[in-house]
Amino acid sequence: MTTAAVLAAALALSLTAGCTSGPGPADDGRGTDRPPSRADTDTSTSTPAAAGQVLAVKIDNVRAARPQTGLDAADVVYVEQVEGGLSRLMAVYATRLPKTVGPVRSARESDLELLRQFDRPALAFSGAQGKLLPLIDKEPLEAVTPEDAEDAYYRSSGKSSPHNLYLRPGRVLPSAPGEAALTTGFRYGPAPDGGTPAASRTVRYPSARFTFTWSEKRRGWEVTTDGTPTVTAGGRRLAPPTVVVQYVRVRRSGYHDALGNHTPYTETVGSGTAEVLRDGTSHEVRWQRPTAEAGTRFTTRDGEPVAFAEGQVWVVFAKTP
Repeated sequence: MTTAAVLAAALALSLTAGCTSGPGPADDGRGTDRPPSRADTDTSTSTPAAAGQVLAVKIDNVRAARPQTGLDAADVVYVEQVEGGLSRLMAVYATRLPKTVGPVRSARESDLELLRQFDRPALAFSGAQGKLLPLIDKEPLEAVTPEDAEDAYYRSSGKSSPHNLYLRPGRVLPSAPGEAALTTGFRYGPAPDGGTPAASRTVRYPSARFTFTWSEKRRGWEVTTDGTPTVTAGGRRLAPPTVVVQYVRVRRSGYHDALGNHTPYTETVGSGTAEVLRDGTSHEVRWQRPTAEAGTRFTTRDGEPVAFAEGQVWVVFAKTP
């Protein structure tokens, strides 16, 4: 849709839709509520996303939104800090598409820089601040919102609004684009030499925390969010084989929520240090991403590439100490 139409729709909403938990706007979508319906397996498409594109979905992560659906099918899960010190997820799908993903929530300015590494990705989100919408329109991506693709979304009766908006990925992409579309710069293979045995690792935001605990049986890091096990809608604990704690600059952006909390901007272009967790071991590494169009390269302090374990990767952006 045109920028003018986007702006007109945005003016009907709060500029800060869905940025915090607790009291606030009833919804952060740019379309009207739809009657609750049930996810199905129909894979017809009605949105402009094309084969070869990854699908990135902004996923709610406050307590009222959990457990999420479809998160276990993502190839990469990015964790970012948002207003009020809370957290939000962006899940990227390339090798498989689940029937349902959600709850879907609003986009942030930092997402645009992060997504530049992919070739015109499809970004599913349910709203954004009014001043941000023109920037999204100019980005090399396909915006997939409830207004753009009404039949790709539905509202569940299992959760209250705005934590009940779900996406049917099969109505956005004709098929999973495949591993080649994951232009993240990540390498997969044997673990680097050295490292320190690690049973668990906790990352804290001002109002959120994540703990990753190694499970030898599952060969993955079981996720705990805000003290509660992170599970799928079916009750299975999430346990990605690789977790990256990437230390980045987090600065204040020009946007804020209804309570006056400024939106953090997470800078993912540049260089710094990171911690790679795999195989029950922690590795201190360096990261480098020279431009927004480039993937992120992880190396040892000697400059050797660092490989991740096969399977899902969680990247947790933490503020540089």
